[in-house]
Amino acid sequence: MIGKLKGIVDSVGEDEAVIDVNGVGYLIAGGARTVSRLEPGKPVIVHIETHVREDQLKLFAFISDSERAWFVHLQSVQGVGARHALAILDAIEIGEIENAVILGDATVFERAKGVGKKLAQRIITELKDKAPPSGRARGAGATELNIALTSAGSGASPSSTPSDGAVRNTAVSALVNLGYGEGDARRAVAEADRVLGDEIDEVDEAQLIKAALKELAL
Repeated sequence: MIGKLKGIVDSVGEDEAVIDVNGVGYLIAGGARTVSRLEPGKPVIVHIETHVREDQLKLFAFISDSERAWFVHLQSVQGVGARHALAILDAIEIGEIENAVILGDATVFERAKGVGKKLAQRIITELKDKAPPSGRARGAGATELNIALTSAGSGASPSSTPSDGAVRNTAVSALVNLGYGEGDARRAVAEADRVLGDEIDEVDEAQLIKAALKELAL
């Protein structure tokens, strides 16, 4: 199986692109968020989730491994296939997806194309008791995203609100070390992240932990 590709963007289509890796062109599929970040002629690293069917082998590409991990995680929900998962990742930042699951806010998922109220509620119901995916390299998603965006020549930086997975995981770990249960810690961090995201542009670990402790004290 292919887990990652590092090469040069050869060409870009509406929902696919060709990545040239040492003279071999790999056709990858992706959501609008991923494809829009690819620029022909520029170097790029993409994380791959390989889907194998009887008559097809498809490489789904993502700029960060955390996006790839959520793509897989979302499809563990009955009725959510690759199309729905890509639509969700196109419409909603990963931090907000995690917040919505932990806090039970199904309306967030209704923003994704093709996701109605019933499916949105099912996503909440089936994922609320599951730990968020850590990906193949825990905490590496935000760093990889920055590197990949720079390589792709986009000139953009990823949204820091809601906070990235590394910051969130550090905050949760700190609260667990203080004696709080992991479930309570994740809910407090999610609520704190949501509140801080409405107030400031960038959330750091200290701010998130402090705000989460306030939530736990309520």
